[in-house]
Amino acid sequence: MSVGREVIAALVPHGGAMCLWDEAIEWDATRIRVRSLGHRDPAHPLRSGGRLRAIHLCEYGAQAMAVHGGLLARERGGTAPPGMLVALRGVALHCERIDDLPGPLECEAEALIAGEGAQQYRFTIRHGDTVLAEGRAAVMLQPETPA
Repeated sequence: MSVGREVIAALVPHGGAMCLWDEAIEWDATRIRVRSLGHRDPAHPLRSGGRLRAIHLCEYGAQAMAVHGGLLARERGGTAPPGMLVALRGVALHCERIDDLPGPLECEAEALIAGEGAQQYRFTIRHGDTVLAEGRAAVMLQPETPA
């Protein structure tokens, strides 16, 4: 049931190198688990000063939400509406940087609220058994325009 980067890139508005997840490993109506190795790339678009800082894990968490919404919309035969990240809450970063981590990053995101106009998810990002970041993210969805 996993899907790769090509499918993910077609479902989310984050193009090219800004599409941060390589694989959606599993998902259901309320949860998703995604994986990436891109944090090791010296050309990562979020790097500055030769480092990829842990604060960028918030973007990884938000993109996991977008991947989940895109996959669910695809299963219903549609596309997910565009969204805008409007709030981060309860974020805890347990490291300073992530570019020096040897293995893949994995994120589990769980929908807490999923309405027509907004969504809130809880996310946890790990490297192996180590939690790197956790928190909640809220997104406002753009309303559909009538045809």
